[in-house]
Amino acid sequence: MYIPAHFAAGPGAIHDLLTRPAAANLVTTTSRGLLATLLPFIYEPSIGEHGALHGHLARNNTQWSEPALGESLVIIQGADAYISPSWYASKAEHGRVVPTWNYSTAHVYGKLVIHEDPAWLGGHVRRLTDLHEARSDHPWTVDDAPGPYISGQLRAIVGIELLITKIETKTKLSQNRPGADVDGVVAGLTARGQAESAADVARARRGHVDLKTGRA
Repeated sequence: MYIPAHFAAGPGAIHDLLTRPAAANLVTTTSRGLLATLLPFIYEPSIGEHGALHGHLARNNTQWSEPALGESLVIIQGADAYISPSWYASKAEHGRVVPTWNYSTAHVYGKLVIHEDPAWLGGHVRRLTDLHEARSDHPWTVDDAPGPYISGQLRAIVGIELLITKIETKTKLSQNRPGADVDGVVAGLTARGQAESAADVARARRGHVDLKTGRA
């Protein structure tokens, strides 16, 4: 991934992308060519040297049964947004501004391991469910469903584990713009109802130096 120095992600941003409740694209190179699936995942930091990503595929999805050649890749996407140059204070000053796109993303590389053990799958599904139900006023749990039904559902999926070897992360969040322009971006995104993207820009600004004024 091309990562200019001012868009390099700090440890906090990397942790946020790995731990946020989300789905990501699993990409594997196989003898059939590239295969990809969007799937929910959960980060397990205590496994291996760099942690692991756990997810599951439908048993009928042949990506799990096609051996991965070399490393596999999980592409995690944070909030993204179009940035209008009309939001920049610089537009009124000199007009030398163009549109761009803000985003956060992590490319997570590793060795893919397949899990068919019911105990592994059951534990994974419980952890994944708890992660996503945590914000609910009335959280659903696996125990709310009949045991035989859950057992049948588990037989229909296969677990995947990416043992992480490398993480490349980029947070392109207007860090290369003067402070007044960043203020305009936050205001513009907020007005457009993109609160998550606006919060990402504001958070990134607190950790970077304004290229024009030299202040954080």
